[in-house]
Formats: sequence, C-alpha cells, structure tokens
Amino acid sequence: MLTSDTHELRSAAVDVVKGAPLFWAAPFVRPWHLRWGATDVEVASTMPGDDLLRHAQFEATRAITIAAPPALVWPWIVQIGFRRAGFYSYDMIDNLGHPSADRIVPEYQDVRIGDRVAMAEPVNDVTAFTVAGFEIGEWMLWRKPDSTWAWRLEPTADDGTRLVTRIKTTYDFDHPGAALVSVALMEFADFPMMRHLLLGVKARAEGRRRPPQLD
Repeated sequence: MLTSDTHELRSAAVDVVKGAPLFWAAPFVRPWHLRWGATDVEVASTMPGDDLLRHAQFEATRAITIAAPPALVWPWIVQIGFRRAGFYSYDMIDNLGHPSADRIVPEYQDVRIGDRVAMAEPVNDVTAFTVAGFEIGEWMLWRKPDSTWAWRLEPTADDGTRLVTRIKTTYDFDHPGAALVSVALMEFADFPMMRHLLLGVKARAEGRRRPPQLD
C-alpha cells in the first residue's frame, strides 16, 4: 500500500515526465510561448517594473482566465515560493519533491515590501526575488538584480479574474557561467513551469486541487 508521501512523489515524477516535451520544445516555439494565453492588448500593456529592465533579452507575458474574483486569486499568489506554498508547478523540480499547497496558508499572507520570495536555496540576491511593490488584490512586483516578475489581477464582467504575469530577464554575458544558467532556465524551463503554475493557480482558486490537463 502506498503511503501519502510516496503517492505525492510518484505523482510529482509523473508530472515531470509528462511535461518533458514542453521543456525541449520551448526554444522552438519561443514566439508562441512568450505570450501564451495573452491578448495583443495585454502583451502591449504596461506592467509594474517595466522601466527597471528596459533592455531585457527575455520578456514573456502570459495570462489566464480564472472563474473566481481577484480577492480569491490573490492569496494563492502571495504565498508562492520555495519552502513556502511552492509553485503549483513541477514540485519534483522546483520544490524538492515537496507538494505545493492546496490550501491558503495564513502565515504567508502578510506580504510586505522587502519580503523575499525564494526560488531555491541558499536564499540570496541570485536565488530570491524581493517584493518591490503591490496593491492587494490588484498587482504585485517581484524584483532581483537581473529579473522582474510582475503580476496583475483584472476583474472580468462575470466576476472572474484575468491573471496576467510578465517576466523580464537580462543575460549577463560578462559572466558566462551565470549567463549560461540563466539562458538554460529561461529558454527551456520557464514556459512549461510558468504554464503549470498558472494552471495550478486557476485550479486552486476555482476550488479544484489540480488542473485536469495535468492529472
């Protein structure tokens, strides 16, 4: 009989196997995935932090429609992070096998300017974003020296949410090793993981544990 932990690990491993083709295909469908789910207006619109990295080599605007109001979507975004609620994505890769939360975690809801949102350990300026600004239920900006990650929640006419996110990254080719890591992460891993994350937020905010596309 499988234990709960064993089942979660097996499920996380299956997710990675299913998602593998997206990792390898990402560079070949770059123009499509850099705007996955986003409209022309959303791609052209201004997002928080756009002025911080004007010459980023990587810029992706993705979006998804969620059948829940912004007030119910916001808590899922606020608690994202390594060793926090996870990333609702490929837990085997980005959360060391620990399952992402499928509930709102109260201790991660009190967001403040300057808070760190870790992507990995050890937590430092390279591996963690800093909360640079936010308006509760409307938008949030995370920042680190070479990247920005912005979130915008727009209410829809049917009491839903249009969740738009934009990631911008510069590749520091003066430091080839670091640049190579950034290129690998952004050009291969960013799209499948961001897609999974958005679908994960949607599923949870709508009251489902996991998106059916990934079961």
